[in-house]
Amino acid sequence: MSWGHYALSSTFFLGLAGLAFHRTHLLSALLCLEGMMLSLYIATSLWALQLGSANFATCPLILLAFSACEASVGLALLVATARTHGTDRLQNLNLLQC
Repeated sequence: MSWGHYALSSTFFLGLAGLAFHRTHLLSALLCLEGMMLSLYIATSLWALQLGSANFATCPLILLAFSACEASVGLALLVATARTHGTDRLQNLNLLQC
C-alpha cells in the first residue's frame, strides 16, 4: 500500500470512527460525514487521474455535487433542529415527539 492509499484510507476511517464514537452534537456528526465525503472525492480524483481515461473524469464531479447537496441538507437540518429544540445535542432529539 502506497503512502497516498494509506493517507486516504486512514482519513476515511478516522471520519467513520468520529461518527461512530463521538455523536454528542449534530454538527460534529455532519463534520465527520463531510470529512468522509472529501476523502472519497480525493480518492476518486486520484483514481481518475491514474487511469487517464475521459470516461472516469466525471465521477469526481458527480461525487462533489452529491457532497454539496448533502452539506446543504445537513445544515438545513441543523438550523431546523436548533430552532425547534434549542440545541444540536443528539440526546435531546426524539423522533417520537415530532
